[in-house]
Formats: sequence, structure tokens, C-alpha cells
Amino acid sequence: MTVLRVDGVANIRDVGGIPAAGGRIRAGVLLRAGQLSGATPAGAALLRERVQRIVDLRDGEEVAAEPTEIDGPETTHLPLFLGSVRSFFETDISLEGLYLHLLEESGDRLVEALRIIAAGERTLVHCTVGKDRTGVTVALALSAVGAEREAVIADYALTESQLPAQRTRRIAEYLRSQHPDAVHAVALATQSPAPVMRRLLEQVDERWGSVAGYVRANGMTEGELAALTQALVEPAE
Repeated sequence: MTVLRVDGVANIRDVGGIPAAGGRIRAGVLLRAGQLSGATPAGAALLRERVQRIVDLRDGEEVAAEPTEIDGPETTHLPLFLGSVRSFFETDISLEGLYLHLLEESGDRLVEALRIIAAGERTLVHCTVGKDRTGVTVALALSAVGAEREAVIADYALTESQLPAQRTRRIAEYLRSQHPDAVHAVALATQSPAPVMRRLLEQVDERWGSVAGYVRANGMTEGELAALTQALVEPAE
């Protein structure tokens, strides 16, 4: 994976190079990021050069508050959270609980994101921070094509170090003031611990047999899975 520098965009990287069954993940085909609304003109120009499709996983409220206007790439909105993002802080859900909620409630949209990636165009997946919705979607896409599990987990865990420290401190202080009794709020907003993703993928194996089994159960066909593999995996020479 390669961390990229795009003016005005945090937590952006190319997941190419991750080992996968029969080869490795192609460079330049799947990028992930936080929101793009802060991209400078130079940053937007770089994104136009690198990206043909954008998958925006934010809900309507988030899109309205921080609209993205990058001419060129086709953008598809696939909101993964059903209900307000704020509700997760109010109910004090854990990261593990949040990710299971995504798998159980948003399977059709997760699969739709994978179908877009499977089309083979250079695709960027993002949400607001690029941690949870993006992290789960990218982990599923990579795992469905046989990417090495520990490398998938490492890519997820990298996010925490890519978030601006000033933002992390500001959000942690705000959440502690608004939800003083919450146990999980700060982790929910700022952390991406490797054990959480490792456990999530283990739970997928336990409940659906594999990540490929999960996406099949949510409507992905064998042909679409083959197309996803073709799009993402560069065969070993």
C-alpha cells in the first residue's frame, strides 16, 4: 500500500501491492480516503488524473454539510449508515458492534460498492474520515479476492496514524464533553485497532464461511466475484 499526498485530503492511499492469492493487488486500481471536500485545486487536479470513479459512502446529511465537487470522475453515493451518525455516539456502540451493524444492515450497498470496483476503473472509496465505512468496504473487497489477511488488517489499522493529530484531539475533547459517560465514543471517532478488524473478519468466517460467502449471501454472483478478482489481482509472473 502507498500513502499518497493530495492537498486538502487526509488519510488517502492506494492499496496496491498487498499480497493476494495468485499474485498481488494491482496498483492504482483501488484508492481509499477521507472526505474530498477540502481538496485544493491542485489536490482536485491530482484526483482527476488518478481516479475514474468515486464511491461516497456518506449519508445525505454529511454530503450536504461537506459537498464534494470534483469534475471528471463519476460519483456514486452509497450511504452505509441507516439513520443518523450521531445516534452511534448516543447509544455508545463499540467499533466491533458498529462494523457488525454495517454487515447486517448494509449488505446490499456494500456489495454494490464492490460491483463498482469490479468494473475495473480506477476507483476511490471514501466516507468522512476514511476509517469505518471505508475500512470495512475496502477490507471486504480485498478479502473477497484472497488478499493476505494480516495485510488487510494492517491497511485498516494504518488509518489512525493518518488522521490529523489536531483533529483527533479536538474531537476527543468534544465527545468527552458531550458524552461524558460513553465508553466507546473516542475510539469510535478516532481509532482503528488491528484486533477489531481481525475479529470482524473472524466473525465473517464463522457466520458466512468466508468474505466471499458473505458477499454471495448479499447478492454478488460468481461472475461478479470473478470480475472483482480480475480487476484487483495482478497475477504473479
